[in-house]
Amino acid sequence: MIGYAFCGSFCTISESLSALEKLSHSGHEIQPIMSPAAYGTDTRFFGSEELRSKIRILTGRKIIHTIEEAEPLGPAMPLEALIIAPCTGNTLAKLANGITDTAVTMAAKAHLRCDRPLLIALASNDALSQNLQNISKILTRHSVYFVPMRQDAPSSKPHSLVADFDLLEESFEAMRRGKQIRPIFTV
Repeated sequence: MIGYAFCGSFCTISESLSALEKLSHSGHEIQPIMSPAAYGTDTRFFGSEELRSKIRILTGRKIIHTIEEAEPLGPAMPLEALIIAPCTGNTLAKLANGITDTAVTMAAKAHLRCDRPLLIALASNDALSQNLQNISKILTRHSVYFVPMRQDAPSSKPHSLVADFDLLEESFEAMRRGKQIRPIFTV
């Protein structure tokens, strides 16, 4: 089973849902996980119940959205892999600094303590400023991989990076072979 976690980068949720749908149609059994922001925030992109409903339909499973529900995902309920898509800069910072205060960060901690692979599809407005140090920390971590990313609006958002969600499935397959798709930063 694959864990698939959503964080609150709401403008990339549709792309993440498309990637989730491809993985699901490829025959993967998927356990959805959501951060509190992704689980409970109504936005101009999705109402929270509409988003949760789409995820439940795609996966056929109950969404894990509390720390208590996520804690067993390490040894007790092992996942083959964990994907965080989108992963916000906030969640990336927490992962880089060992902070476990959401279902997503707990799932990642529980998963990584068993040396299982984690794939991050970053979507952060401060990735090339405050969060650059966290990308660097995570890049050196064993079992952690990134979906290649690019600047989404260099003129208006010069510090922003967003994963190329079209490469998520390819990145997942490479990760399963222990490989990182390169280049990590694309144009």
